Amino acid sequence: MRRPDMQPMFASANTAAKMLDMKPTEFRSLVEAGALPGPVRHQRWDVEQIRATMRGEFVRPSEDFDL
Repeated sequence: MRRPDMQPMFASANTAAKMLDMKPTEFRSLVEAGALPGPVRHQRWDVEQIRATMRGEFVRPSEDFDL
């Protein structure tokens, strides 16, 4: 039984799609296109990255990014 105060750190593609209120196929298409962050490990998405995406705060550096 999951404790109510425990929040997941990682989510499956289906759960991540639900978090963004979209169909899993749409979610996977956007991940493949690079519009959404990809999985970080074992086909699981970082919940904080998904939340940052929902807030418009997750920005992926472009391929041309230089420091």
